[in-house]
Amino acid sequence: MTTLSLAPLRGLTDAIYRNTSARHFQGFSTCIAPFLSTFQGTKVKSAKLRDLLPENNQTLPVIPQILSKHPDQFVVLADMLYDLGYETVNWNLGCPYAMVANKKRGSGLLPYPEEIDRFLELIQDMKPALSIKTRIGRYTPAEIKTVLTIFNNYPLTELIIHPRLGIQMYKGHPDLDTFAYCLDKSVHPVTYNGDINTAKDYRRLQEQFPRVTQWMIGRGALANPFLTEQIKGILPSENQIQRLQQFHDDLFAQYHARLHGSGHLLGRMKGVWFYLADRLSDPKKSLKRIQKARTIATYQDIIANLFQEEQLWKREK
Repeated sequence: MTTLSLAPLRGLTDAIYRNTSARHFQGFSTCIAPFLSTFQGTKVKSAKLRDLLPENNQTLPVIPQILSKHPDQFVVLADMLYDLGYETVNWNLGCPYAMVANKKRGSGLLPYPEEIDRFLELIQDMKPALSIKTRIGRYTPAEIKTVLTIFNNYPLTELIIHPRLGIQMYKGHPDLDTFAYCLDKSVHPVTYNGDINTAKDYRRLQEQFPRVTQWMIGRGALANPFLTEQIKGILPSENQIQRLQQFHDDLFAQYHARLHGSGHLLGRMKGVWFYLADRLSDPKKSLKRIQKARTIATYQDIIANLFQEEQLWKREK
């Protein structure tokens, strides 16, 4: 049975986005939340965990993700999350951004297998189970081949692999040969993540890797919220623009109630449209119009006009 999971995108797939998306679109069975960084000590500000409070995550099952190179701090935060009700946490070994990787966190830790081994050894007594999300290396695919032998020595619920190098960011093509190697050598369930932008992409990958039953989708689903329904074979709706508008309006209302200040609200919605504009008839022109908005009222007028234009365009087509 195919399982689809929503990938973590920091600043985008927070609880409001996850819940709103799940109310309007079908297909995702679970998700991983954007990472939390560890901290010194044993106390944490309540705001840090707000996105993962159980009452804020009633719609879609979620696994918290932790970014850290400090095993003692990782255990403290993991145990806090367990006490909130999370039986599994995810370790981020994939973040490609230099500000993270240069501090030997995320994909920046992959060139140091001894430190990964020591880390995993020292967190074995934590309360929750562990899954890992990783790239195939920071600089070279040879890194994952070494690290994979270490992963195999420890209990993991899942190994999520994005088959790019950290230094690639999101450019170039996924290294499917290296993914195939990992799939063959891993003793843990492997989830594929990366460049599933269409149902055709998914079918091609499924044919190439029939053993994979768990798939993670990030940017593709933000650009096309109907993607999971298309993959699952759910009959397409004829009123996609109307559904997009309903989704947008719900999302906007939720953020308007939570975020303080027009700048935060506009910034968040523009981030959503960076991907969502792909569903419009003229993505570049539409996104440019949205990015020019400086007030909430102007933004709302632009969006209302865009959706009206799209409704007319769809009818003319």
